[in-house]
Amino acid sequence: MNMSPAFTSAERMAATGPLPQDHPPVKTRKVGVLLSNLGTPDATDYWSMRRYLSEFLSDRRVIETPRAIWWLILNLVILTIRPGRKGKDYDTIWNRELNESPLKTITRGQAEKLQAAIADGLLGPDGNRVVVDWGMRYGNPSIKSAVERLSAAGCDRILLVPLYPQYAAATSATACDKLFDALMTMRWQPSVRVAPPYHDDPVYIEELARSVTDHLARLDHEPEVILASFHGVPKQYLLKGDPYHCQCVKTGRLLRERLGFSPEKFMITFQSRFGPTEWLRPYTDETIKGLAAKGVKSLAVITPGFSADCLETIEEIGGENAEYFHGGGGTQFSRIECLNDSPGGIRVLGAVVRRELMGWIGGEAAPLGEQAAARETVPAE
Repeated sequence: MNMSPAFTSAERMAATGPLPQDHPPVKTRKVGVLLSNLGTPDATDYWSMRRYLSEFLSDRRVIETPRAIWWLILNLVILTIRPGRKGKDYDTIWNRELNESPLKTITRGQAEKLQAAIADGLLGPDGNRVVVDWGMRYGNPSIKSAVERLSAAGCDRILLVPLYPQYAAATSATACDKLFDALMTMRWQPSVRVAPPYHDDPVYIEELARSVTDHLARLDHEPEVILASFHGVPKQYLLKGDPYHCQCVKTGRLLRERLGFSPEKFMITFQSRFGPTEWLRPYTDETIKGLAAKGVKSLAVITPGFSADCLETIEEIGGENAEYFHGGGGTQFSRIECLNDSPGGIRVLGAVVRRELMGWIGGEAAPLGEQAAARETVPAE
């Protein structure tokens, strides 16, 4: 008999027959969707920050400096100084009600609202087999803990969705590494798929454009320049074959074209560099300082490389770089929020999940347009 992935659990039982009395329990076959983002410290104190930064900056995909040299730099310099500084930065954006970082709050919201969209019919009648969970590459909750929860829920198939629109070895690949590390400890491994980057997905571009136009409509002025600021990586990573730069540039170009702006009106830059090596250019901070020096008085910044607002968007762009602009003579600076767990953000995740679960989930899904209209009635938090 053809055991189609669209079979219900009852149909599978009828096809295979009842289990022997002494057989170990077998859970209902379900499909897991695992959302993963970079990570977050547990708190803003020195030792919490040190643990988080140590795990993050010890990853060989993040820092490719030879190990012996990097161990000395990391342990004797960076982990002595940086935890205190970064802890103060995190403290300015900390979600005090839940005692957690905004990235943790938003990622949880993305998982919960995606699950709700699936319950509303995003994946059709077979969507009741889908369980959505979330985990962080660094810090808590971990990807391993999410895999364990999905397995305990009966998921024998898992779709990993790295929440990075553009692929980089230092982001998407590290999420895969942690997932595969977790699988290495399991006797009964689930089948796994990994969603590809969605840097040029039409739904993603459309929702980015919508976020820009909605933001501009709320302003009492027209920004002279809009920056699309992406997280930077060392230029050497590009030369070694990492596609991140190319995918960022394509995202920026498609968004600029969708909005109908000129290259002078809509610029692409890269932020968050550290250390003496050259990173992807042009640099966001230098560009903002240069624009202010040239007499630009109004500026808006969007961060399309981030699926959720975090330290790099809220504090680095909305705080540090806003100060650079105002200090150089600029008067009007605004930060365009990430898609986060807004209706538009969930539409993007829903489009990715619908596409990547084909063959695993059967049934007729509700048209995406109808889902979009339905989710519009849910206010963004």
